[in-house]
Amino acid sequence: MDAGFTEYVTARAAWLRKVAYLLCGDWHRADDLVQSAVTRLYANWPRASRADNLDGYARRTLVNTFLAEQRTSWWRRVDLRENDQDPPAPRTDIEQALDLRTALNRLPARQRATIVLRYFSDLPVAETARALGCSEGTVKSQTAKAVDTLRALLREPIREGRA
Repeated sequence: MDAGFTEYVTARAAWLRKVAYLLCGDWHRADDLVQSAVTRLYANWPRASRADNLDGYARRTLVNTFLAEQRTSWWRRVDLRENDQDPPAPRTDIEQALDLRTALNRLPARQRATIVLRYFSDLPVAETARALGCSEGTVKSQTAKAVDTLRALLREPIREGRA
């Protein structure tokens, strides 16, 4: 059991971290999200390893972990981003990518999760709905609202201190 779990997590850790970052907008918090999701995945590994789509199972676990965290007030009280003295330096990000990340970070949690699943993970509407545990209509409306919000945010002048 442990060997299969370790092999899967080792192979998919970078991908899970990228998805987590796009959900929360902070690399440190993304690491925490991945750790929590991987812990849940391990606890349910016998069932997860039998899933038809293990990446889908892991992604749903990660998204559910993120959304559950958003519903609590803990993350608002212990938000360390403003006190981060040494944020990770962007590598090859261009200005547009930074602007998009900043705008993505300003979306409500469900809309952000929908955008990440639909456009970063390239999931169809039906699979996104299954991952979020909602109807396809909800996915479509959340996607439309999020895209409209992103368009509006990207038209605004971006202030210093990007996320």
